[in-house]
Amino acid sequence: MSDKATLEFNGEKYEFPVIEGSENELAIDVKTLRASSGMITLDPGYKNTGSCQSAITFLDGEKGILRYRGYSIEDLAEKADFLEVAYLLIFGELPNKEQLDKFHADIKAESHVDEEMKKILDGFPKSAHPMGVLSSLTSALIAFNPSSVNVSSESDMYHAIVRLLAKFPVLVAWTLRKKKGLPLDYGDSSLGYVENIHKMMFRRPNEEYKENKIVIEALDKLLILHADHEQNCSTSTVRIVGSSHAGLFASISAGISALWGPLHGGANQAVLEMLEAIDQDGGDTKKYMAKAKDKSDPFRLMGFGHRVYKNFDPRARIIKKAADEVLGDLGVEDPILDIAKGLEQEALVDQYFVDRRLYPNVDFYSGIIYRALGIPVDMFTVMFALGRLPGWIAQYREMRLRGEPIGRPRQVYIGENHRPFVAVDLR
Repeated sequence: MSDKATLEFNGEKYEFPVIEGSENELAIDVKTLRASSGMITLDPGYKNTGSCQSAITFLDGEKGILRYRGYSIEDLAEKADFLEVAYLLIFGELPNKEQLDKFHADIKAESHVDEEMKKILDGFPKSAHPMGVLSSLTSALIAFNPSSVNVSSESDMYHAIVRLLAKFPVLVAWTLRKKKGLPLDYGDSSLGYVENIHKMMFRRPNEEYKENKIVIEALDKLLILHADHEQNCSTSTVRIVGSSHAGLFASISAGISALWGPLHGGANQAVLEMLEAIDQDGGDTKKYMAKAKDKSDPFRLMGFGHRVYKNFDPRARIIKKAADEVLGDLGVEDPILDIAKGLEQEALVDQYFVDRRLYPNVDFYSGIIYRALGIPVDMFTVMFALGRLPGWIAQYREMRLRGEPIGRPRQVYIGENHRPFVAVDLR
């Protein structure tokens, strides 16, 4: 195989290096294309454009493979906890016990959020979308941590990472409690990372907090499954904002805004909105399965299939078991969840869906779990952001340490040619 690719145009030939990744992925390095030929590539949505070389996450959508730093998502979800996975993503290796204990202790030491932040939160009405609140609060952290981070200093970068991992769950919990009208909570430093998140979110002021291990384990798995997913919209946003040498908090805030969109992080919210619409129409799942198969019908079955995974979503297989355990343990009676179960069972045996590999994806099951836990629908994407945080941090850190240039895509101009200016009284 040649290590060069040749482009021929108008009788001229141009050669470009071919780069091979560690999983045998091939890429044509076209960074000299414009300088040598005067042309650029055009790839709306960057579906065929690699923006970077990364050692963090490997994804093969055709084979249903997802790995963090070489470890399969199946092994990590079964054998590791979220904080171990966060350390792995950010620093490249699984921590030993001493490293993990120090990491957790350092996070606990930084978990206080300045009381002034509560004034910012008070400025939002209860009707404000939680993603808008979370993005704003994350940006506001910059004001309370104004010094710029020296990315070439391991100590500076470590402390910035620890501060963000410590304070972000507090902001998530405050966002939920504000929406529910509950007093704000700082949690409990005696608990594990995910256990503390759960307590901060759900502890009621007039009741003793009781830990539910099945719920905690499901939440831990959900956060692991969402921790990174290669160069998606929000991750690319974090990297491109960070490429301007914007700070870590500002770059993560931009990623939150990108995740907010219904085509990205809002997918599990869209699942529940679809289930609620089916319920309001009588709850006939067979009717909606037929509508989904009718190409002339605008209805789309949300939470089935995936734009990247062409076979199955490996994360869905893991979280389906957790969803079943949570529903069984909580004994929730909810027509919305009954509809979800009906759609799932029919899709897994319906030949139309089987032939097209339109299986329930991670958004379908995560929406079911969050619904069962009593998390409001518009908080679902906030939970997604909580899981994705270590991936965003890892991608930002990698991009800065590699010294990647500022992101600056080109365009093909299709507007008017040069026109003479006409004075306003002559137009």
